[in-house]
Amino acid sequence: MIANPKSWISAEDYLEAEKTSPIKHEYIQGQVYAMAGASDAHVTIAGNLFAMLRNHL
Repeated sequence: MIANPKSWISAEDYLEAEKTSPIKHEYIQGQVYAMAGASDAHVTIAGNLFAMLRNHL
């Protein structure tokens, strides 16, 4: 079995495709990875944690 070669894309192509994509992606050194969605509860918890940490700086 032969592994598929990784496909590399330019940052410009990534940004153009991301404008119309219903799924958000992460771009790292020419590779594109789908990002997991966050629930409302996750966003609330993360925001509260950030606020608590910021208040201590």
